[in-house]
Amino acid sequence: METGGSLVQAIRKPTLTPKAIIHQKFGSKASYTVEEVEEPTQNGCPGLAILQKGPCLYRCSLDLPDFTVVSGSFKKKKDAEQSAAQIALEKLGINLSADSPTAEEAWRELIARVKYIFSNEFLSALHPLSSHFKAALRRVGDLNASVPASVIAICDGKLNNLCKIINPTVESHPLLVLSYIMRAAAGLPELVVGAEGQLSIWRKDPYPPNVIESSISQQSDVAESITIMAIYIPCSPEKAVEPVILNISSTGYYFDVIAQILGLSDANMVLVSRTIGKASSETRFYFAAPKSYPLDMSSDLLNAIVVPFGGPLNARASSLCGQDIYGDSILASIGYTWKGQDIFHEDVTLQSYYRMLISKIPSGVYKLSREAILAAELPLTFTTKTNWKGSFPREILSSFCRQYRLLEPVFCVSSIPLKVSSELSRSNNKPGVSESADQEREYTNENESVDVDPKLVVSGSSFTCEIKIYSKCQDLILECAPNVLYKKQNDAVQSASLKVLSWLNAYLKDIDMSLEKEKQLANVFDIKFYRQIFFKEVVKCLSVCNCQHNETLGRKEPELNGVVENDASYINIEGTDSDLCPSNGSLLCVCYSVSLVTKGELQKELLESIEEFEFEMGTGAVIPCLEAVVSQMSVGQSACFYTELPPEDLVLAAAKDLANALAFLTSPCCLEYSIILLQVTEPPEDRMEQALFNPPLSKQRVEYAVQQIQEFCATSLVDFGCGSGSLLESLLEYPTSLETIAGVDISQKSLSRAAKVLHSKLVMKSDFDAPCRSIKSAILFDGSITDFDSRLCGFDLATCLEVIEHMEEEQASLFGDIVLSSFRPRILIVSTPNYEYNVVLQKSNLTSHEDDPEEKIQSQSCKFRNHDHKFEWTREQFQHWASELAVRHKYRVEFSGVGGVVDLEPGFPSQIAVFRRVFLPEDADGLKDEDSVWQYKVIWEWNRMQSGKRYFKNIQPSVPMPPVPLKNLPQNIEDTLSQYG
Repeated sequence: METGGSLVQAIRKPTLTPKAIIHQKFGSKASYTVEEVEEPTQNGCPGLAILQKGPCLYRCSLDLPDFTVVSGSFKKKKDAEQSAAQIALEKLGINLSADSPTAEEAWRELIARVKYIFSNEFLSALHPLSSHFKAALRRVGDLNASVPASVIAICDGKLNNLCKIINPTVESHPLLVLSYIMRAAAGLPELVVGAEGQLSIWRKDPYPPNVIESSISQQSDVAESITIMAIYIPCSPEKAVEPVILNISSTGYYFDVIAQILGLSDANMVLVSRTIGKASSETRFYFAAPKSYPLDMSSDLLNAIVVPFGGPLNARASSLCGQDIYGDSILASIGYTWKGQDIFHEDVTLQSYYRMLISKIPSGVYKLSREAILAAELPLTFTTKTNWKGSFPREILSSFCRQYRLLEPVFCVSSIPLKVSSELSRSNNKPGVSESADQEREYTNENESVDVDPKLVVSGSSFTCEIKIYSKCQDLILECAPNVLYKKQNDAVQSASLKVLSWLNAYLKDIDMSLEKEKQLANVFDIKFYRQIFFKEVVKCLSVCNCQHNETLGRKEPELNGVVENDASYINIEGTDSDLCPSNGSLLCVCYSVSLVTKGELQKELLESIEEFEFEMGTGAVIPCLEAVVSQMSVGQSACFYTELPPEDLVLAAAKDLANALAFLTSPCCLEYSIILLQVTEPPEDRMEQALFNPPLSKQRVEYAVQQIQEFCATSLVDFGCGSGSLLESLLEYPTSLETIAGVDISQKSLSRAAKVLHSKLVMKSDFDAPCRSIKSAILFDGSITDFDSRLCGFDLATCLEVIEHMEEEQASLFGDIVLSSFRPRILIVSTPNYEYNVVLQKSNLTSHEDDPEEKIQSQSCKFRNHDHKFEWTREQFQHWASELAVRHKYRVEFSGVGGVVDLEPGFPSQIAVFRRVFLPEDADGLKDEDSVWQYKVIWEWNRMQSGKRYFKNIQPSVPMPPVPLKNLPQNIEDTLSQYG
């Protein structure tokens, strides 16, 4: 069986952190001071004239008795503290690896720890275990000062760490710690007493009165009694799970109360599980040890084994805890913490219990994060941060690992240069996991960043992420190596995490699937798992999963025939059709409620309701029947439909009143969903294009521009509305005649991104065969494309791709006049969405062509491809606008497009107008100095020769363009349309 290789060996032996070692040696004498610092941001783009805001960084100063050290700057405070502690250890000459104790040394430290715990000094310490000691002193009779060994095992972290060093299998068998504690106590006969066969320890000599008085006086005043709600889980699955009340008096010990409910006369025989759920929780299982608890008192420390109980296993409790629980048990949230001397407690309700049940499955974790147990489902795909609602896949995967006591997932992010990733995307083979000079990777855990070093990432790189999951004993359980590339690191990490979660969901719902189906499922999600270890660490904990999901609490499942015929039956949609309907990729906002409904008198019990619930259409983010109904609705409409009952634990986890819900479930009933569609936000244009066109329209537009550059041997290009520089960046990947490129935009944030992208492409790519080697200069301007700046006059080629629709129509016309009358490029390429193609993209209905064009656009504004579009033109409107511009400014215009076929209705999805300047004799003269107008601000500038020479004033084409004679030029718009359109 394979394991984690070198990674496992590196983390096989538990070690103390630098901060923990400093605390051991100096205690309260070590003082940490963390401060926020500001450091110059290294944006990797020299000359960028935009201030860059760096991340929030922290620096730590550690004061020790003899010296002070200061850490470097870190994104997290705890990293700064650990760094300061590490520096201090190096100054003290302490080597971490050399100071890791052996098993024998850890055993001696364990005995010393038990000795310290029963000392006078410890009783006064602010420690959860010391609070148990003080409570034990209030016990009466023979139990006075008797402390259960299980309490010592769960409350002292240092003791547990030492046990892990002695025997790593303690992690899988936490009750083995009891054996070590009792054996350590047996080695201290002068201090403590531990009767043979008992699970309690007490001091041989009583504490001095002054120590007891001083310790008790530290405790604050508490109420005379505390009432806590807990859950009683019988060992027999035929018996119902029931709530139980713990009445704890201020002068008593809560272990005695729990023992009484479990039917025990001696609370020392109460065993305690590890915590359930989040690490800060005190929620645990309490159960009885057998009357004759066999302790392993062999002398072989490393080979000590867990002696089986021999009692009945509590399947329901064991599945929740991930640890063997025997006999009847109590699930309660009670205990002492570091925060104070008072007892901590929270109610554990039946709803809490059922929510714990569903959180054992990844989809349950997602449902709980959205508080939509009966509506939400773990989505099938990760789209964008904006559209994803609830906990992110990476967070859910980490939560799942903590649930099953596994190590945090290891994320391996790889960056692949654009050239390599393009080849991989065309190949059917997986990108592989080999590490080369072109592929950088970084191993992390949940507490570390997954960002690849920017110095190692070539702009335009694609990313992939491999995930590995290990057991606490560092055995490799599963690995996922997707063969999909992503433009963003976060998308790669989240998508890979979602693949693992989707596989876990499918597998855990059908644990008994055939080997053939098991292999097929693993191939679909790019999963390789080690069956034996996976079953041991995960499936064993979920061995009663089917019992949970079909559990009827001892009642016969009611017959539902006649109540509901099929899912989403009896659909009733009301309200006026607003013609604003959802489509795949749309972000929907609904108001919904779910109720239990009986067949007879149609009584209702409200289970779940949310006033504003958002989800993305087409990603499987809600139950199928809900999405099917919403797809038939429009904004403002309401609907009501009925479905069969889901698994009972989901119903009870959502129920606000458990008693009423249980009463409903005894008779034939179903679920009633009531929905109102509040809002529909259409999907972003780029996502929609990528989903429907191969290659995406954006790439097709770039290739169209490259074709024009090559056809006319253009050496200079300016992109109006360049945004983040996507066009300019893409052009650098093609061999062209371009020597000068420029961009203009009004967004400094976008220009900043464009500068970084272009700089990395032009500077970091030094190979002479790179397509961008022909580029001699580049510049980015901050300014409006409706303003004139003489530095951009006379360029060979100008582009304005998918920009004008983001302006008002008047501004679009003003831009056309300015660029053709003042900037006067030889060629201008303008593209904009073809409104008529929205029929295909959004399945919408256009108004009649006889309608007024302006009214048509206004009435259909909600159907635009992007919420930021101010207008979208039909082919007729676009050609009318372009032809008028051409005639006014002595250009000729041709119309084309990308993404479709010219003669096939409804035309190209992205329509293009190519303006070609008509040659005039007077145009041979350049712009005069007195005509220079500089209205743009230079944001970033680069030239290959680094001579400081500006290339952007009065640029003339190095290759003459073919002249266009003026004779026979049409004199009116109609002639232009007929001859050139």
